Amino acid sequence: MGPLRHRLCVAAGSLLLLPALAAAPATAGPASIDGPLNILLAGIDPRDAHTAPLADTIIVVHIPANRSGAFLFSLPRDLVVRIPGFAKSGSLPQRAKINAAMALGSRVAEGRYDPAQGLELLARTAGQVTGIAAFDAGAVIDFGGFQDVVAALGGVKMVIDQDVVSEHRKPDGTPRDRLPQCRSNHDCARPYTGEQKIYPKSDNPVRLKPWEALDFVRQRYGLPRSDYDRQRHQRQFLTAVVTKLSKAGPSRLRRVLAAAGDSLTFSGGRHSLAAWADELRRVNAADVTTVGLPGTAVFDDSRYLGESVDAAPFFTAVATDRVAPFLIDHPGAVTPDPQR
Repeated sequence: MGPLRHRLCVAAGSLLLLPALAAAPATAGPASIDGPLNILLAGIDPRDAHTAPLADTIIVVHIPANRSGAFLFSLPRDLVVRIPGFAKSGSLPQRAKINAAMALGSRVAEGRYDPAQGLELLARTAGQVTGIAAFDAGAVIDFGGFQDVVAALGGVKMVIDQDVVSEHRKPDGTPRDRLPQCRSNHDCARPYTGEQKIYPKSDNPVRLKPWEALDFVRQRYGLPRSDYDRQRHQRQFLTAVVTKLSKAGPSRLRRVLAAAGDSLTFSGGRHSLAAWADELRRVNAADVTTVGLPGTAVFDDSRYLGESVDAAPFFTAVATDRVAPFLIDHPGAVTPDPQR
């Protein structure tokens, strides 16, 4: 089976990792992948090699040993955690928001950063939070590259479950104007002014253009649950992408793979691309369950420190490959997203 055929197999069943796997070089490794799988996905804003990347989106994909679907859940980017020391980058142990782990781990030299290395520290940190001893694979996804992938797919359709007003874009997609005091000051928390793009609630799937899809999943201001609503929208969007990828023909998949380019980095651990392709095509893209974790804000007096999640029993279910029975037996512990 040649490299392109491997890539098409990945496209048929690899969930969110289709482009990342396709971009990864095949390497020698064990021929098969057994047991439950835990995969870490990190979404970052476009960065050059001289800017430390922050993990603005962190999603864990759990695939049961029997391959009966997949479960996705988000870790809040502002989750307050203890980030372990990391010799490769020279960073010391510290208590901080989890999205900083990517930046702290990515330093390879003075003024130079590598997201693939940053993923290592992020994985160790997420492992401490979730109880997952080691992730089987991981991917760093550049949001700009993901927009190119959506363009190659011809856009995506998804249900808009609440009114969302864009903080960043005008109705025509151009950037909003900056406040006069923020035009040269990039430390303004909310620097924009003027008309805004609106995504009205709709019970029927709405086709989003590539720029609309990326803009929609970035929004949190004005939403009742802020970042937790944004996390849900990101999971819904990724599920919509998975659904469309699973239905794409060979010619469109080739365009998707070309669009992915260097914006996606994949680490398959001990296994080759061929082994991942063969294994992940067993997963049915229709059997994806996305889950929201309960979280609360953490304050020091009135100063916001970040977020805390109370999901230890759920994390135990993930680590012991018992997510499906856990969701049945504990219906209020976490919140499965509506299946659209």
